Amino acid sequence: MKKKLVVLTGAGISAESGIKTFRDSDGLWEGHDVMEVATLEGWHKNQELVLDFYNKRRQQLKEVQPNLGHQILAELEQDFDVHIITQNVDDLHERAGSTKVLHLHGELLKVRSTKNRDLILDWTDDLYTGDFDENGHQLRPHIVWFGEEVPALESAIEITETADYFAVIGTSLQVYPAAGLISYTYSITPVFYIDPKPISIPNIQNKVEVIAKPASEGVAILREKLFEIEKKI
Repeated sequence: MKKKLVVLTGAGISAESGIKTFRDSDGLWEGHDVMEVATLEGWHKNQELVLDFYNKRRQQLKEVQPNLGHQILAELEQDFDVHIITQNVDDLHERAGSTKVLHLHGELLKVRSTKNRDLILDWTDDLYTGDFDENGHQLRPHIVWFGEEVPALESAIEITETADYFAVIGTSLQVYPAAGLISYTYSITPVFYIDPKPISIPNIQNKVEVIAKPASEGVAILREKLFEIEKKI
């Protein structure tokens, strides 16, 4: 039976494919104040701006490709039961071949009803004011904005609680509730933290091995370390 590897990924892994992260630019995301384009208040204030912002992100996603980090995680499914829990809204994990991907913060290539959050549609083109669901309600990006509930969190916790190995890749561990997932691992579960500028992880009983490398390079090292552990068992 394959050991269960749970991986929490953040913006750092997608950045290597060319997708920018607002945390690298003083709170600006592609030149926009995130409070204007990633909050419910911003949506009510200027719906056209929000729709245009995500239309451009959707178009950008079509121009980038999965990188080596995504690819290695997908390949690890040959030897491990790999579950990806991602804070990213792109589909690069899926395109690389990962089959068990849980999106905490929504998905850029989906939209949902403004009246029924469970009414979710695949959407690869631009979204405009006047695009309605089957009941005549405006559609919005299927993104969990700041201040909104994270519906997938309970599932993420359940997955994390049964991890044999847990890895954190390309995230500052400052965005909650995702950053708190690590606390749901058993104290004997090995934890690997991959980030070129890692921070200290407070209140964690696990043995944490830090791999201070960019995502792609760090994931390659992680693969070697996992195989070494398995050989010793």
